[in-house]
Amino acid sequence: MQDPPWMLVSYHEGDPAKPRLGVRAAGVVRQPPAELAGLDLLEVLADWDALAPLLRALDPADGAPVPEATLLAPLRYPSKVLCAGANYYGHLAEMGIARPAGPVPPYFFLKPPSTTVIGPDQRVLLPARPGRQIDWEVELAAVIGRRCHRVPAERAREVVAGWTVVNDISARDRLHRDSPVAPPFGFDWFGAKAEDTFCPMGPGLVPDWLVDDPHRLGVRTTVNGVLKQDGSTEDMITGIWALIAAASAVTTLEPGDVIATGTPAGVGFPRGDFLAPGDEVVVAVDGVGTLRNVVADVADHPERG
Repeated sequence: MQDPPWMLVSYHEGDPAKPRLGVRAAGVVRQPPAELAGLDLLEVLADWDALAPLLRALDPADGAPVPEATLLAPLRYPSKVLCAGANYYGHLAEMGIARPAGPVPPYFFLKPPSTTVIGPDQRVLLPARPGRQIDWEVELAAVIGRRCHRVPAERAREVVAGWTVVNDISARDRLHRDSPVAPPFGFDWFGAKAEDTFCPMGPGLVPDWLVDDPHRLGVRTTVNGVLKQDGSTEDMITGIWALIAAASAVTTLEPGDVIATGTPAGVGFPRGDFLAPGDEVVVAVDGVGTLRNVVADVADHPERG
């Protein structure tokens, strides 16, 4: 996968409770410009319009290296993580759904940010229940840099600060509910998407001006080195600008909010292929970054049980 020229990251030097802002290029984390010292990434995004000119002129090699840096989730924590469901034609096909004949209104669900979001190399924890079916979903995610409401699609890129990678971990065994009180309650999106650690994010935020066309990016997943997903954002049903317009028509978007844009074909569910303890999951988006996480049993981490 093609790496971005640089990205903004969050890191610590031994104490995850003390996150710092950094600039990462060619795998090296460096200190940010002096004007950003003491700020975290959400604070930078809150003042994005004022700070963007400084960042546009940034030379990532100028900062002093931080050799002991350990990456955290770049955003700790966004106010909203919105995920677009069923937004790739290939993914619909593998799930046995016919190709739509015309435009499809976007469908969104939410993940609780402070409990689902984890960073690079942190553990995805498998719930302690029989019959669990935990799946991967690589997604390109837009990060909002300007408070907005009812932004039209043709102006949606103006509110995007940058891009990151999300792995929308999904519990397939919890999506369908038995004996719902009524048909509309037959799907449990909260149960399927909201468990702790189910939103790996990172490794950083790539400013929008470093990404030429987010609708022409390769997206891939490997599990234990085996390629599972190998698609392109060109296969999206609803484009990113239309997604942002639709989301902002319902709720005010705020700096730091994350909109994950859907996943391509190659998820495990159609093949009965699910995550197990010890698996290494790597999701990547061309020009945005590569995110690695290892899977573990929640029973081995009682503090999250």
